[in-house]
Amino acid sequence: MQDSINASTLSFLRTLSRNNNREWFNENKSLYLEAKENVELFVEHLIQDISEFDDEILKIDPKKAVFRIYRDVRFSKNKVPYKTHFGASLGMGKGSKISGYYLHIEPGQSFLAGGVYTPEPSILKEIRKEIAASGEEFLKILDHKDFRNNFRGLSVEHQLQRVPTGFEKDHPMAEYLKLKSFTVSHPISDEQLLDKNAAKNFAKILESIKPLNDFLELPFK
Repeated sequence: MQDSINASTLSFLRTLSRNNNREWFNENKSLYLEAKENVELFVEHLIQDISEFDDEILKIDPKKAVFRIYRDVRFSKNKVPYKTHFGASLGMGKGSKISGYYLHIEPGQSFLAGGVYTPEPSILKEIRKEIAASGEEFLKILDHKDFRNNFRGLSVEHQLQRVPTGFEKDHPMAEYLKLKSFTVSHPISDEQLLDKNAAKNFAKILESIKPLNDFLELPFK
């Protein structure tokens, strides 16, 4: 297992962003394979550290958790063939749970995240019903000291303009009922990625998401 990200991995991503073409990639595929192995070993270590507070995470295969670097350009105007980051989904709809954690590695733009991202309509409706019925408990989680120290609040990406059908327009939890995802994120620096205790440090941050994930899972137990 690897307890940090190598400087060479970040260097590979920087260079790839300047040479995002198949010719360069094929000529330097050994650099990609080295970086990919580093990320997979790091994710394996991160999973072990997360398992200390969420043992469900052990069901995840570290290699399958890391997304492919190849972009699907079939329906995109942007035809560059490769992603310039590594992403690893630790749960987040994979497996038996709808919630989970996420690691994004990109020079100068890395972050940790967690929660439930764009669930299908039937799941989204059940989560909204749980929030409407247990608003006080939900707000207590968001107001917890550890949570507030690591996150600025839930993402409002794709938030609806109006309260969805089936809920009172003036419901005290209206702003949360408008959400289509229930995620939080925490930026991490390149220096934090290179730190010898990176896996342990990141797991500590992700641990503060666990109460939110547990709440979001309540309707499905």
